[in-house]
Amino acid sequence: MAASALSPPEVPMELHVSNREKLLQSIRHHLAENSLPLQGFVLLQGGDEQTRYCTDHLELFRQESYFAYLFGVVEPGFYGAIDIATGKSILFAPRLPAEYAVWMGKIKSLSYYQERYLVTEAYYTDEIVEVLLDQSKGIEKPLLFLLHGLNTDSNNYSKPADFKGMETFQTDVNMLHPILTECRVIKSDLELAVIQFANDISSEAHVQVMRNIKPGMKEYQLESTFQHHTYMYGGCRHCSYTCICATGENSAVLHYGHAAAPNDRTLQDGDMALFDMGAEYQFYGSDITCSFPVNGKFTSDQSLIYNAVLDAHDSVISAMKPGVSWIDMHKLAETVVLDSLRKGGIIVGDVADMMAERFGAVFMPHGLGHFLGIDTHDPGGYLKGLKKPTEPGLRSLRTIRELKEGMVITVEPGCYFIDALLTPAMANPKTSKFFNAEAIGRFKGFGGVRIESDLHVTATGCKNMTKCPRTIADIEAVMAGAPWPPNE
Repeated sequence: MAASALSPPEVPMELHVSNREKLLQSIRHHLAENSLPLQGFVLLQGGDEQTRYCTDHLELFRQESYFAYLFGVVEPGFYGAIDIATGKSILFAPRLPAEYAVWMGKIKSLSYYQERYLVTEAYYTDEIVEVLLDQSKGIEKPLLFLLHGLNTDSNNYSKPADFKGMETFQTDVNMLHPILTECRVIKSDLELAVIQFANDISSEAHVQVMRNIKPGMKEYQLESTFQHHTYMYGGCRHCSYTCICATGENSAVLHYGHAAAPNDRTLQDGDMALFDMGAEYQFYGSDITCSFPVNGKFTSDQSLIYNAVLDAHDSVISAMKPGVSWIDMHKLAETVVLDSLRKGGIIVGDVADMMAERFGAVFMPHGLGHFLGIDTHDPGGYLKGLKKPTEPGLRSLRTIRELKEGMVITVEPGCYFIDALLTPAMANPKTSKFFNAEAIGRFKGFGGVRIESDLHVTATGCKNMTKCPRTIADIEAVMAGAPWPPNE
């Protein structure tokens, strides 16, 4: 069997040209609606290289996401402008010192950047003022639309472009961010193709992990297997996020894998594994979680929890289509998980009563899913005026919007046995009545299960972009050496 059926595709720079065109049309529409002149420049500042603290060690650069979306530039230190009147796109490259050629490689010409990134014109960053004034044909203080706005996942603000001579221009920091963010929410066919490749190579890597896992290994060896496969066969130098390689009780730690919990446990026979890993290709990401037993065979308790989550995952995907509320999808997932736990004798009572007490959040404290694109948690989850819910579980939702055709969103229900949530819920008279205390005791140290796929919302439903084994029969077969996909 070949190590991989895939090879990294060429991503056409037209992807970013069409992203710019989409933004230009949206801005012109907004200005016309508000009886404002169709003039001024969108101006973005790309990312800069960062050193590690006070040292000269340069961290591997990854472009700022909004700049990547519009210009596709991989190098640091750039600015980019779009002339709203003419539609011209302009890149401004840093003027590199002669010694750059000795240490870092050939200094590229402006014409190289113009051709490589399919922009109308290219200049140096020290020419921004002169060029923009010249393009403005006598307007005394041309208007710059700068990017400034809240990322509702991080609560951080995007940084507006800054350069020497800013005072020469009028600036608007309010209009651009919501319009550009909404452009990013709806994916083009060219974007979908890149996200699909990131899913394909990551799905294949997850299967490699399933085939190679065995008790006695370290969690980081499975992280390494995933990263090797996606880089070796997919050309993915970056992961979309820090890999979560959790086994045993670690699988109840939602964001395991960080520096203080570094994927370093030894796998035990009988453990459940929860592996949340996704590769990034040419800026666009994937976000996939697979859960399975380390030894390749599900116990009855593992089957019960796994199938509860799989039924929730599949129920949501079946219900997804344009116009559907994401809060309703989250509640559907909770309802399915609770009903399965009730049928399995782990909890008792009426599921509607449990939902009224937000009991589902005891087992699934995170949101059902999030937008995915150039960022793992792609922006646009909360339009201006949308308030985050405050109830348990719902307050973790990264979006509460209605689905629209062209969105890409993760579906990632889970069921976890987290002491920090179970203990207070069992002590609270409003929720303690729902527990079968004897049965819940069996799951101490069980960890959790999450199943996560990336979904493209279509005109009539949705398409699952993720291609991992999901049923217990398929997982056990793959772990025993069966081919995947099964028809090969």
